[in-house]
Amino acid sequence: MAIAELDSPHSRRPGLMVYRPIRMANSANHAPRPAPEAEEVYRRWIQFLDEEFTRHQAPERRAEIVRDQLYQLYLGHPHGGKLNLTLTSELPANVLSLSLDPENVTLEAEHFPDANPELFAPRKPLLWFWQMFDRSPIGTNHWLGLRFRCMLGRHIFARLGAGVKIYHGVDLTFGYNLSIEEGVTIRQRALLNDRGGITIGKGAVIGSFARVYSHSHAAKDFAEVNLAATVIGPAARIASHAIVLAGQHVGAGELVGSFPADRI
Repeated sequence: MAIAELDSPHSRRPGLMVYRPIRMANSANHAPRPAPEAEEVYRRWIQFLDEEFTRHQAPERRAEIVRDQLYQLYLGHPHGGKLNLTLTSELPANVLSLSLDPENVTLEAEHFPDANPELFAPRKPLLWFWQMFDRSPIGTNHWLGLRFRCMLGRHIFARLGAGVKIYHGVDLTFGYNLSIEEGVTIRQRALLNDRGGITIGKGAVIGSFARVYSHSHAAKDFAEVNLAATVIGPAARIASHAIVLAGQHVGAGELVGSFPADRI
């Protein structure tokens, strides 16, 4: 039987879905993907979130949207009703429920003196959503995760080009000092510490568990922070577990780190 995909992946009316045949799943050119019904639901969810975050810029409203979505992802039911705060036996559940609301959590980046409150506030709920999605039971859903992170990235980053792939567990700091050009690949568990600004050029690859910094601490006083923009040039490759220090300019096509295999 031929596999089918949706003609209109952004349709919000499943009853009107139209399918068209594509190549068999074992075709060499066929990228793995969800079943058509699942793909339709995933696309509708991402489109809904994208429209909500575009429509609502206020931190409070964004926090409510994230809270409501995380309630469903983690608890399996909509947000609503009062918590019973008097029973000691329900304290763990209350802690979980309250912590799903970005208004009730603090992020490490909020404590940094160089954080810009006006830029950080509307992004904080989205950064929490980013982290909690990756830690949720669906966080390692590869097809969905790649699209979910890029959707959020368009509302978090200074720039996000087309064709970017951001894998599971990528760690961000502020987000608003991060500029990612077209075709970039950022593999799992990489750290992008954009306090002083990070630019990643077209087609560059950041390997898994790599660390890219844009700030440093004074040797004699750890509290003294120096910000310096870091640039990863087009088509550059940062190897797995490699470290790029603040202020570095990796040239176009340059390799950083060890490449024991043909591909990272």
